[in-house]
Amino acid sequence: MAEGQVGDASTLPPVLAILPFWNKVLLPGAIVKIRVNAPASVRLIEQELWQKEDKGRLIGVLPLHDRLEQSSSAGSSVLSSSSPQGTRTNVHGEKERGAVNPSETQVSKNGDDLIQWHPRGVAARALELEQEVEKYTGRVTYTVMLEGWCRFGVQELISNSSYKSARITQLDRNKAETEQAEKDPEVHVLSRQFKAVAGELISLLEQKQKSFGRTKVILESWPAYRLADIFVANFEVSFEERLFMLDAVDLRQRLSKATEIVARHLQTIKVAEKLSAKVDGQLSKNQKEVLRHQIRAIKEELGDNDDDEDDVVALEKKMQTVGMPPNVWKHAQRELRRLRKMQPQQPGYGSSRTYLELLAELPWQVASEEREIDLVAAKERLDSEHYGLSKVKKRIIEYLAVRKLKPDARGPVLCFVGPPGVGKTSLASSIAGALGRKFIRLSLGGVRDEADIRGHRRTYIGSMPGRLIDGIKRVGVNNPVMLLDEIDKTGADVRGDPASALLEVLDPEQNKTFNDHYLNVPFDVSKVVFLATANRVQTMSAPLLDRMEVIELPGYTPEEKLHIAMRHLIPRVLDQHGITDQHVRIPESMVELMISRYTREAGVRNLERHIAALARAAAVKVAEKHQSERVARDMQPEASQAIEQGQGSAGLGDSGEVELVVEADGRGREVALQSVAMEPLLVDEAVLEQVLGPPRFDGKEAAERVATPGVAVGLVWTAVGGEVQFVEATTMIGKGNLHLTGQLGDVIKESAQIALTWVRARAAELKLPVAEAGSLMKERDVHIHFPAGAVPKDGPSAGVTLVTALVSLFGKRSVRADTAMTGEMTLRGLVLPVGGVKDKILAAHRCGLKRVILPDRNQKDLQEVPAAVLANMEILLAKRMEDVLHHAFEEGCPWQPASRL
Repeated sequence: MAEGQVGDASTLPPVLAILPFWNKVLLPGAIVKIRVNAPASVRLIEQELWQKEDKGRLIGVLPLHDRLEQSSSAGSSVLSSSSPQGTRTNVHGEKERGAVNPSETQVSKNGDDLIQWHPRGVAARALELEQEVEKYTGRVTYTVMLEGWCRFGVQELISNSSYKSARITQLDRNKAETEQAEKDPEVHVLSRQFKAVAGELISLLEQKQKSFGRTKVILESWPAYRLADIFVANFEVSFEERLFMLDAVDLRQRLSKATEIVARHLQTIKVAEKLSAKVDGQLSKNQKEVLRHQIRAIKEELGDNDDDEDDVVALEKKMQTVGMPPNVWKHAQRELRRLRKMQPQQPGYGSSRTYLELLAELPWQVASEEREIDLVAAKERLDSEHYGLSKVKKRIIEYLAVRKLKPDARGPVLCFVGPPGVGKTSLASSIAGALGRKFIRLSLGGVRDEADIRGHRRTYIGSMPGRLIDGIKRVGVNNPVMLLDEIDKTGADVRGDPASALLEVLDPEQNKTFNDHYLNVPFDVSKVVFLATANRVQTMSAPLLDRMEVIELPGYTPEEKLHIAMRHLIPRVLDQHGITDQHVRIPESMVELMISRYTREAGVRNLERHIAALARAAAVKVAEKHQSERVARDMQPEASQAIEQGQGSAGLGDSGEVELVVEADGRGREVALQSVAMEPLLVDEAVLEQVLGPPRFDGKEAAERVATPGVAVGLVWTAVGGEVQFVEATTMIGKGNLHLTGQLGDVIKESAQIALTWVRARAAELKLPVAEAGSLMKERDVHIHFPAGAVPKDGPSAGVTLVTALVSLFGKRSVRADTAMTGEMTLRGLVLPVGGVKDKILAAHRCGLKRVILPDRNQKDLQEVPAAVLANMEILLAKRMEDVLHHAFEEGCPWQPASRL
């Protein structure tokens, strides 16, 4: 644009139509091409430019910006729009590209306008104007090329129905005033400085691109105050700096700011060339490697990164937002610096990147919002999901009550111990629901590597964090309810002892700084609510057991199993198989039969499997019925033809199980098929035997096995609950040796030896017939057998059973068939207490036994046995072995006291 194009004050009209630019500035001499699609701006273009066919007509371009983004120009004020419109739109359809509708504003909560009109703008003329009509919507848009003319100041904004106008005052000085200002020595010096810096920049760019010849001519012929606007308009500078240039009516301010911006751009290009030359000396044949070096060198020199392209920066920003402790963040920064220096092709790049991603994904400060604990709702949930277990439920409610009063209390680690299928895991899930926390389960069964708990060290290939840290990462909060399932089934080998690694996890004094080997920085797991499950505590180490509170779940009585099956198992199994109680009916009597004849475990899993077998049998019949109905539908045209011939309703089907009735409507043209509901499968004893097979258990088993002398019924505890154990003894000609079979452990072998010694020592007092012949010790061998030899048996609770079997054998008297016993004895005949009393009594109850002999010191354990079980059984207490023998035989045990050794 030539210098003469800038006219005097009479060049601009007193009123200009205003085209707003949102957060964008048009400077004099700059040319911009925009697409106008906002309704108000489209009307402005039509009325001021298109209809008048005067593409040289001037319009005003006024910046529009937020109050919080006001320019820092000295002494400037802003004009607020008070238009009632509500939606902000730009003339291009994109906020970041320029203008917005001048009739639209946004109001903050306190009523102040957020959109501000800048008090100074630029008059612009249209160089090109093109009209477009959108294909599908029919909307009219314009593409206009605008050239900045001169600055103006806004005296008053004028609103009309279409767009805004403004009364203006021209701010750019006329030619005479400009010439006078150029005579100012300071302006002259600033002009020379600007042209010198601009000339150096053009020379530098000309070395790369041979297209700056015309620019040099303009630089030499145009005045500096016009070139300042043009140069700044072509650089990427901030919105505030452009506003400063727009407000800089004074030539000194304008030239000084333009010189600063051009010099900064020149310095950036010089640094880039310096780094490029530095990298060029390291070029290799691999061009991709060269590009990577250049990018890295530029970023190091400028201290800047492109967030859209550099994912390492995105990872760093993510790590900054997760709230790492200061020591962890310092460690993460060292790893980030190390990662930036590595090439993606290097072996350690992937592992370092994975490690940093783990640090970024861990919930250092993220906790689930814990709602207030409702004890009443918790009780109702426990009662609805778990039948019985009153003592366990009471302890859980106490645990929740303490949490309610003191949420940050260091509660004990509850360990639910009991046989499979009694609801240990579901109890833990109920606690998580009552606390309102997320629930995660870690299965520790079969874990033998300490690294599964503490993680692998990062020096190993394929290293990964331990299950604890990985579970916290997956759940996404640092205070979940974490269940350590099957904690008793961890093992130890050359790879370490996982149980020992759990000591730090479960210790409230140590787990604040739990150190995973892979993570290598402390992580606070004290907010995690730990729960554990186990089948037995005998295999657990004493230190680990000391960190937990054991809550025993011994098993269910037949009555409890019946309620669980009718209330929970049957509805759930039928739903899982896609059938309802209209397809199969299982009476309570049949459930009782399944419990007594097909299942005798402590839990209810086998019972659920048997119910599922019945559901599958019913599902087969339902599926066959549906298939028969589809066949009948295919026969519908023939049935319709029969009705048209006057045959009326017709019955289809040949089995009677599925009968389809064909009916005609009132007009006799449409045919509807109605299926007669199939009778549900009613489960009886015949169905049970057909589906489940013959009964596995018989109530007469104990009577049949103890009918002969030498057999006694004992009670033992196993990992799957209490069990009834038969002990058989026989004698033969020999040399007084003892033979034991049945896969026995050392403890039970010693108990058998003690039992035989005690019987031999008191043969005369017991009036054993073989004692008179003197063959008990010298001429007879004794063989003791524990059936089910495939099952290992060991434990100090079979002593009284062994003595009873031997006395029955030598005395040729049968033990009572309704009596079972448990207890250990000393060499002097004292009966010692044993554990697992509740499990053993429940096992005897399941087998139909009516009498149980217990050590006298186990009387206190009877409080844990359900009252319904005790009401149906006779509990006999014994202090000495003589008491056991007296209760074991029908007529008692003949006893002649002698001098006791």
